[in-house]
Parts: sequence; structure tokens; C-alpha cells
Amino acid sequence: MATFVKTNAGTWKALIRKQGWPTIVKVFRIKRDAEDWARRTEDEMMRGVFIQRTLSEKTTLSTAIARYLADITPTKKPTTQRAELSKSKALIKHLGKYSLAAITPDIVASYRDTRLAEPCRAGTTSNNTVRLELALLSHLFTVAIQEWGLGLTYNPVLAIRKPNPGQGRDRRLSAQEERKLMAAAKAHSNPMLGWIVTIALETGMRSSEITSLRRSQVNLSSRVIRLADTKNNTARSIPLTLTATATLKEALDNPIRPIDTDLVFFGEPGRDSKRRPYAFSKIWTILKTDLGMPDLRFHDLRHEAISRLVEAGLGDQKVAAISGHKSMQMLKRYTHLRAEDLVSELDMLTAPRK
Repeated sequence: MATFVKTNAGTWKALIRKQGWPTIVKVFRIKRDAEDWARRTEDEMMRGVFIQRTLSEKTTLSTAIARYLADITPTKKPTTQRAELSKSKALIKHLGKYSLAAITPDIVASYRDTRLAEPCRAGTTSNNTVRLELALLSHLFTVAIQEWGLGLTYNPVLAIRKPNPGQGRDRRLSAQEERKLMAAAKAHSNPMLGWIVTIALETGMRSSEITSLRRSQVNLSSRVIRLADTKNNTARSIPLTLTATATLKEALDNPIRPIDTDLVFFGEPGRDSKRRPYAFSKIWTILKTDLGMPDLRFHDLRHEAISRLVEAGLGDQKVAAISGHKSMQMLKRYTHLRAEDLVSELDMLTAPRK
């Protein structure tokens, strides 16, 4: 049987001691609440389904996210680590004061709707941004349930609708934009900027894949780059065009290359004297803004390269082998063909036979 004790503060302390279970204590404002809780708890113990929820009731989402970022996030790729740190800020801002036990599907749904209506530099927060934030929150609950033993019984994120991911970006480079971009990049004081932009357009490689590239991964004689560490953890080999091969040869023959790094595109030594990949994001932002293309993202160059491979006549499987996409659905989100470029091809296919 449970024991009930009135405290000096006027609240009621319920204490349950049952053989085979740890002693449980909980404080309530009125005695009836304490009795109801004790009755439910003892019943769950009798049926062998009791779960100690005290830790989940005491642990706020802010505290849980801090633990997640310290224990789980460091096991992921650097780009993912930076992304999760950024996404966690919105979760803490809106839900940080809630205990994990108090976060229910309706609260998560309210968070979803609030974020989708929240203004940002591009208008309102995108569907995909909110989807990724919810994915982080969902994985936190999964870890808390399976590994942390906080007494959670379910993942509330799994019970709500996720925002539609949308159609993806369809930003393509015009011929004039490409000429301006390449001229400005090659005119920059550091030649690595021009080389990186060229490699992006010629290969469809991600920014992180280009900047982390090492000399040992480049085979100029066979004209192939071999990537072992990719976003989706699947190694792939990338065939090089003549332009990409010439560009990489120029980069590898860089006369100012230091002997203390194997990176193709290297930065200055840090405070720890270690060289890291060339950081060009700030330069890129200034460059595209000065050229009147503020909406152009570096990742759009990957979209452009992949679309050109399809336009060149390569089949989906060959393009996916180069780009690293695991599904045709995701590849199609990256591929955007210009209707104008298809007109002449359409004419050839539909021309009357003589």
C-alpha cells in the first residue's frame, strides 16, 4: 500500500514501496491527486507494465538536446554536426522548457505549424527545414527511449504529419551567368576558388567532397576521382571530363602547395598548426552578390552539373552512379531540364517522315 504524508509546505507526498520495484516518491498539490497516482502506479506494478517516468518528467528538452549534441552528434559527419547544432536552436527556442514527458503529438504539431509560418530571409521557413528539425527531435526521442532509460513510452513525433518536402530547387545557370561566374572566380586572388567552381560544374560533387579531396583520391591517368567518405556513406568513383582533368592537374601542380598537407584545396594553418580544407563560403557569398546572383547557392552547381549529364543523354543509373543518389526519386528532384533545350530534340522526334 502507498503511504501519504503531508509536507510542511502543505503538499502531499506519495510513497510506494513494493517488493521487486524501486521505492517511488512523488509530490502532489492535493491528496486526491496523490491517491489517484498511487492507485494507477500500483496497478501498473501488479500488471508488470510500470515504467519509472520521473527522469523524463524532470528532464527538459533543452537538457536532452545538450546531451544529444554532446554524445550523439559528434559521431556524425562534420556537415551533419553543424546542421544539427543549427536546427537544435529552433527546437530549444520553442520547446526547450517542456519536459520530455510533457511533449505530446499536439505540442509537436503546434511547433510544426508555428515554424512553417515563421518569417525568415527567404520569406517563411521552408517545409524541408521543418522536416529536418522534426527528424532531429524524433531521433532524440528514439535515443532517449532506447538508450537513456528516461521512462518514455513513445515517440510523439511519429504521430504527426510531416510537411511535404516540396519539389526542390530548380535554379539553373544561364550561359551568361556561367560566363560571368567563371570569369569572376578565376580572377580571384586565390586560384583555388576558380578550380573549385569548375570542378563543381564538371563533376556534380558536393562542396564538402571537393574541399576534403586529397591527392591520393585523384587518378589523372585514368581520369577518375574515388570518394570513400560521402554524405550517404556509399563510396563512389567519379569520371572526369577533359576540363575537370585539366583543372585538377593545375590544382595538383600548384607551385605554392605546402608539404604538410595532402589536401588538394588547402587553407592556412589554424591555431593548432593543422591545415584544414580551403574555406570559401564567405568569398562565395560576396562574389555572387557582386555579380547580381544573390539567390545562387553553391549547391545549385551540383544541380546544374547533374541536369547537364541527363541532357547529354546519360541514363538515370549512370547519372546516379556519378552523383551518388541512392534512389531515382531523389535523383529526379535534382534534375531540372530546360524546356527550351528540349525543343530541337522534340522537333527531330516528331518531324514527319519523308
